Parts: sequence; structure tokens; C-alpha cells
Amino acid sequence: MATTIGSAETRPTTWGKRRVLLLNATFEPLTALPLRRAVVLVVCGKAVVVHGDASGMVVHSATSSVLAPSVIRLSNYVRVPYRGRVPLTRAGLMHRDRYRCAYCGGRAETIDHVVPRSRGGPHTWTNCVACCAKCNHRKADRLLSELGWRLHVVPTAPRGPHWRLLAGVNDADPLWLPYLGEAA
Repeated sequence: MATTIGSAETRPTTWGKRRVLLLNATFEPLTALPLRRAVVLVVCGKAVVVHGDASGMVVHSATSSVLAPSVIRLSNYVRVPYRGRVPLTRAGLMHRDRYRCAYCGGRAETIDHVVPRSRGGPHTWTNCVACCAKCNHRKADRLLSELGWRLHVVPTAPRGPHWRLLAGVNDADPLWLPYLGEAA
């Protein structure tokens, strides 16, 4: 089945870059999935569109057209196993710190351990921060007290289901915010 994507101006776009928020039947956020998978779920009747794409993008096939979704909801409830702690990942850490250096406030490119691992610091949410390359190089394996530096914000472990969801998504749609439960 050959499909094309276009908006009101018939601009083609790529399937892989668009993400769609998937909600459980109870409107609980589950994940962000690719546009192609979302359209398949809607066409097969396994999900319904809650919000269409704000730009008015339409997915065309040989025989039909579907408004591209931004948020979809499963038709049947799916039981989700208990999720304990949010795993520490580079993407999650950068999202938590909003891609800002914890020391100077500049654009973060790397991750730094507040108490260096060489000095017994753990690899945990409370000891890791986003950091720019310049500050990371300057700090090296020293403690903040040795440099006279301080953190702008005390690092904490994120909570809530939206952290797992948004850690891998760079450009979340504003239509998703009411479904994420907390300010994302």
C-alpha cells in the first residue's frame, strides 16, 4: 500500500520524524509512537483519534485519506505492569535539566557526576547533571567545594509516567500536555 503525506499546502514530510501520543482506554499516557504505527492502529480500529494534527496534515493512500493524528486512544484497555523507578538515561537526564548546564546555565552537551565516580560518587539521578563541555573539562575529577562552584538546581530523580514518555521525544506537541498529568 503506497501512501503519501501532505498538508494543506501539499508539502510532503517524512514518516519517521512525526510522533503521536498513545493513550490507554482510560486516557492514561502510554508512549509516543511513530505516525505510521498510529495511522495503522486507527485504520485497523484498534485506536480512535482524540486530537488531529494541528497543521491539518492528511495521510493519503490509493483508496482513502486519514487526518494525521496527534493524540490517539486505544479502544480496549491494556494493563500496564507496575513501573518503579525511572531508569537513568542520557536522554532523560538532558530532558530533566532542559539541556542547560548545571554550572553555568549554557547549552549542555555532556553529563557530569557532581561527586566524581573516581571519588566514590554513584551513577544516580541525584549525582548526575547535564553539563557543557567547557565546565565538564574544567571540573574534571574535583569536588564543587574545591572549585568554589555551586549548582543552580539540586538534582532529583524524576517521578511520574510522563518522564518515560518524554525522555526520547524532542518536540512534544502542545496538545499532549493535558494528558501527561504534570507540567512536562
